[in-house]
Amino acid sequence: MSSRPQNGPGRSDPADLPVSELLKRASEQTSQLVREELRLAQLEMQQKGKQAGIGAGMLGGAGIVALFGVAVLIATLVLLLATAMEAWLAALIVAVVLLAAAGGMALTGKNQVAEAAPPKPEQAIDSVHDDIDEIKARSAR
Repeated sequence: MSSRPQNGPGRSDPADLPVSELLKRASEQTSQLVREELRLAQLEMQQKGKQAGIGAGMLGGAGIVALFGVAVLIATLVLLLATAMEAWLAALIVAVVLLAAAGGMALTGKNQVAEAAPPKPEQAIDSVHDDIDEIKARSAR
């Protein structure tokens, strides 16, 4: 007989419990811990998502305000040129310069997209193929 005192019919002292009961309790506690950790992670991600949403909204608003600022600067440039020439000619010159800049940016962007195609990780695929070949070679030895 054990020298440890019995704590009633439930035998709550872990040393007195059978291994099956200990494993059952460990499994239940592990499951509960995992559920609680997942819930905590979910709450944390909700909070971070909320903060990210607010931040993205503010960045979008800043972009719109910056766009209006650039538009005013362009209007200022037209007005400045209009002091030296007709207003319509000043506006036309600024418009042509802006459209030329947009065209150059579009061509550069098109070339960048073409260089990125096809959209698959070619270097990683080659590396995996090399790894497979190495494993095959070592297993053949």
